[in-house]
Amino acid sequence: MECENLKGLTTDEVKELQKRYGLNEFVKNEKPNPIKKFLGVFKEPMFLLLVGAALLYFILGEPREAGILLIFVVFVATITFVQEWKTEKTMNALKELTSPHVTVLRDGKKEVIKSFELVPGDIVFISEGERIPADCIVIETSNFSVDESVLTGESEHVFKYAAKAEDESKGDYWRTDMLYAGTLSVFGTCTAKVSATGFSTEYGKISKAISETKEELTPLQKKTQHLVKILAIAGLVLCIMVIALTYVYNHDIIQSILSGITLAMAIIPEEFPVVLTVFLSLGAFRLAKNNTLMRKVSAVETLGAATVLGVDKTGTITKNLMEVRKIFEAGKLSDSKSFSSEKLAELMIMSCEKDPYDPMEKAIVDCTSGVIADRHKIYNLDIAHKIAFDSKTKRMANIYTLENGYYVAAKGSPETILPLCKLREAEFNRVQAVIDNLASRGLRVLAFAEDYSDGLYENLEEYSLSFKGLVGLQDPPKEGVEEAIELCRKAGIRVVMITGDYSKTAMAIGNEIGLQFKDLVITGEDIDNMSEEELKAAVKHCDIFSRVIPEHKMKIVKALKANGEIVAMTGDGVNDAPALKNADIGIAMGKRGTEVAKEAAHMILMDDNFTTIVRSVKDGRRIFDNIRKAMVYIMVIHIPIMALALFSPLFNLPQILLPVHIVLLELIIDPTCSIVFEGEEAEPYIMDQPPRSPNEPLLTKVMAVKVILQGLVMFAAAFVPFHYLVDSGISVEIARSFSLMTLIVSNVVLVLVNRSNTQYLYKVFKEPTNKARLYINSLALVMIFAIVYIPGLQSIFKTAAMEPAMLLVSLLLGVIATGWWEVVKLFSAKTEIEEAVVKLEDKYDTN
Repeated sequence: MECENLKGLTTDEVKELQKRYGLNEFVKNEKPNPIKKFLGVFKEPMFLLLVGAALLYFILGEPREAGILLIFVVFVATITFVQEWKTEKTMNALKELTSPHVTVLRDGKKEVIKSFELVPGDIVFISEGERIPADCIVIETSNFSVDESVLTGESEHVFKYAAKAEDESKGDYWRTDMLYAGTLSVFGTCTAKVSATGFSTEYGKISKAISETKEELTPLQKKTQHLVKILAIAGLVLCIMVIALTYVYNHDIIQSILSGITLAMAIIPEEFPVVLTVFLSLGAFRLAKNNTLMRKVSAVETLGAATVLGVDKTGTITKNLMEVRKIFEAGKLSDSKSFSSEKLAELMIMSCEKDPYDPMEKAIVDCTSGVIADRHKIYNLDIAHKIAFDSKTKRMANIYTLENGYYVAAKGSPETILPLCKLREAEFNRVQAVIDNLASRGLRVLAFAEDYSDGLYENLEEYSLSFKGLVGLQDPPKEGVEEAIELCRKAGIRVVMITGDYSKTAMAIGNEIGLQFKDLVITGEDIDNMSEEELKAAVKHCDIFSRVIPEHKMKIVKALKANGEIVAMTGDGVNDAPALKNADIGIAMGKRGTEVAKEAAHMILMDDNFTTIVRSVKDGRRIFDNIRKAMVYIMVIHIPIMALALFSPLFNLPQILLPVHIVLLELIIDPTCSIVFEGEEAEPYIMDQPPRSPNEPLLTKVMAVKVILQGLVMFAAAFVPFHYLVDSGISVEIARSFSLMTLIVSNVVLVLVNRSNTQYLYKVFKEPTNKARLYINSLALVMIFAIVYIPGLQSIFKTAAMEPAMLLVSLLLGVIATGWWEVVKLFSAKTEIEEAVVKLEDKYDTN
């Protein structure tokens, strides 16, 4: 169909079609509402628990404690809101319009419109470098090729032609007589008719599938909710028991209720949601400084638990940029770095365009830079004729004018160039063996030939070409990828490459970067012929999946998850988006990533660097490890607080802890567990052990024993002396001061002892100072000395000054109460590390 015979749609037809099909939009974006977003923070169960606890305090007649708790609610909610709002603003800055404007034929004339105004039936004109705005049927082309890697994952450009040659694309999922929305024209021009817009396009279908996928809670969120539920039930039961038992003991309903209130304040674990949210929010801030943008802060810890990292080849593992890897010339095969033939270098330059746009031609010209320093002499030669590249012949030539005739510089696929060359059978077979060798390595091979001719001809077949060499090109791995994959292996993380590229190419890259199961490839066709159970079994022993479409990628991710793996999936194209959404954590590329991929992902790599993922994994593990330390600390410190509130009335003793004391302790505990532990460095062995099991509880049996032992010793150190001093006739105020001093000092030492599972207490003076730990611990000591020795505070906190000797005993007892764990750490730390390494070795031996 000739372009001049086209009329396009009329204005009235466009209006009717827009009513029927809507606008050409691929992602529905609501304008962000800050108030709605802030209120949305409180949908999290953890925040509801905080608000519920505050209401409980109000009901119990403790407005001061309720007010303090609500301050924490607002503080934590603000941190979360600011992080998510900042993330959304960055996301908006990252978004690029698929095609802001497009040239169409309407009312018989060309006009430029916004791409979202397109409707099915529009005639569009696409030029070099433009983004395809909708799915279109090709009408007419002029040497037109498209980069479809965002949809197919293949870096090789696809030549398009009118539907006459439809038989050539028969059976392919992606047709050569169709243009697809979101893809990019590389060179040439095309006239096409819009066949689908918006969510009806291949791009739009993927976007719609993503929006229909439900979000799942992270493993940490599930475990924390379970732990909080158990503690809340236990706290309620104990509170009722204390009120009942105390009343039976002393028949004083006021005293019984006061004891119950004190115990309730001591038991309610409001620090758990504080710790979870603050850790993840501050962790997201830290990751943002290292080029990792978290769209879902809850995904921070999930990354640290990942057991499988699924990566797209093009643009993630590889540079998405062609490079010359091998050169065959004069019977010798060499690396591009050792290439030195000036004659072949000149031929390579002369067979390409001047300042080429095509990535392969760029790679060929760049390869000659070390041989030909000045290309101006070559570029100044007159070109008498050009034989343009044709998708059928797969070859091209530039013919230059010389003094005595013409010089032909030709290049193309070997199967179309070699038959035109004068090669003896033995030489032809030798060259063919080299071609097969290069192709088996996943390289794309081009042949180069030349001719000196007296005449100028239209077709390349009319020249007597002489074969001069071969060039093997490849989209190579990014720098540092191989090392990053080795780090993943040491950390027990399996890397799986999922790509739309050819099997040989994928296997070659897999071998180069050091994948574990690198000698086996499963194709999309294989997946179609597998049952779910067969695929689940197959993914256990294969790290390379090729020629896959979006549906296959989702099946692979689901099969891995069904095997109990925690799957992180990286990608940048529209084809990656469904797998990103369905993975436990989806990681999109910030620079090259499409809008749909970023919307589907949980996190975005701002530098598109694979090695950044490994750093993020380490930080994710550090965050979870420190969350555990904070959880252990919270439970340890709550045992003496709860036990002191429980045992005082049961032993018919004056209350050691009054509500005002518990508020004071909370002011110390909350920043300690949520800020101090968050800032601790990662353990040295954090990346030398396998990922934690998805079924592993938040607090293991070993941790539970640690909590009980440390908590009971702290309780005994504070309770026994108080009991003894009161029985000895010492005033309640002095006895209370002794117990409070012991409790606070033991708390300070507890933080120092539990900051690391392997580093000993004396090393705290050698390592870089955690300023938050220094400030908060110093503040805790200042506060306890103030309420014991400042008269104005003594009346509020019901304390009294101690003699120096008693103070010294109290301080020493406080240090011993938690410092004794250093002895346990001496014997247990080495064993734990050795067991982790053995588990990791066993895992790989089994595989």
